[in-house]
Amino acid sequence: MPLLPANRIQSLPQSGTLAIYQQTQQLKAQGYKICDLGIGEPVGTPPTHIQQVAKNAIDAGNYFKYPPIEGYADLRTAIANKLRRDNHIPCEAENIVVSAGAKQALANVLLSLLNPGDEIVIYTPYWATYASLVKLTGAKPVFLKGSPKHNFEPAPEQLQAALTPRTRALLFSSPCNPTGLVFSKTSLEALADVLQPHPQVLVIADEIYEYIRFVDGYTSIGSLPNMVDRVVTVNGFSKSFSMTGWRVGYMAAPQWLAKACTRLQGQLTGGVNTIAQRAALAALELTEDEISIGRIRDLYLTRRDLAVQLFKALPGFDFHVPSGAFYLFPDVRYYLDKAVGVPTMHDTNAFCAYMLTNAHVSLIPGATFGEPHCVRISYGVSEATLREANDRLQRALARWPT
Repeated sequence: MPLLPANRIQSLPQSGTLAIYQQTQQLKAQGYKICDLGIGEPVGTPPTHIQQVAKNAIDAGNYFKYPPIEGYADLRTAIANKLRRDNHIPCEAENIVVSAGAKQALANVLLSLLNPGDEIVIYTPYWATYASLVKLTGAKPVFLKGSPKHNFEPAPEQLQAALTPRTRALLFSSPCNPTGLVFSKTSLEALADVLQPHPQVLVIADEIYEYIRFVDGYTSIGSLPNMVDRVVTVNGFSKSFSMTGWRVGYMAAPQWLAKACTRLQGQLTGGVNTIAQRAALAALELTEDEISIGRIRDLYLTRRDLAVQLFKALPGFDFHVPSGAFYLFPDVRYYLDKAVGVPTMHDTNAFCAYMLTNAHVSLIPGATFGEPHCVRISYGVSEATLREANDRLQRALARWPT
């Protein structure tokens, strides 16, 4: 009998984002200049105060031992204070679990909540990892897509129709990766009204792009009075503080679920890197002025407006102007099912592979996010890279058959 990985691993798809990333790095290593619009890296570096606190923690020598599984008490208290102050989510330190990034927080929640045969409604397009994590649990993802005219936001009646006695949770992100949709308070209230007769359904809200938005006001569904004890809020430090490599995320959950996630994390990884936790605490102690959130938003807004101007000018690129995050998500079906050279572009996997190889522009295929006619474009890059990528795509698309 051959030696093979477990079935659960063999059935997992390779991350579409990481697959393109690896191909991009291979071409860069061969000397090609790639316009990389694929990876979701924020601009800039962490504020210098955060970096200095991390250095001081190393020099002090007090953080070289195992940390608490759920995170240091002072960090969990600071996270709870932040959520009460900024998001109006009622919670205490006992509701917080600190994990190695928001991805682990999501994994903890899904593995602690779902059983084989359960169902979870996922608003689509969705961040690619959602479906894979649900698959590991043995539960069934129920994908729910709204009209493209409304940037894919599902209507309340669609959610109502998707709920069954087996539904255990609803999962979505706001601001959304990849569409940039930000759910309004009115939309969230309508969603909550639908869920009222279904007390067995928990909401998992991914708010990792919370500070990168271009609309006034922001509502966390965990702040709605009729959703108390029915929401898990997932967030972290990667996008807001440019700390992707530090791997610190967190979840705020009902205490019974927080305890379950701590129990699971204790068997998988234990507590998060001690120095990274001190840096995360320092991040929460900064004021908005010290973080320069307004400046960062203005920077992303300028990049967004430039990206919209450039890519709207490409024939066949149809997309909504995003209200948050740092992605465009154009529908490019205009270019599919047409032969370009030898291959026929049946899907955006082939489309993105062609652009990477022939135009040296890295894009992410939309099938990764549950929408096979789209591609994801990150505008979290320099203006020069956006302009060069647009020029290359324009030249490549000019050769496309009509």
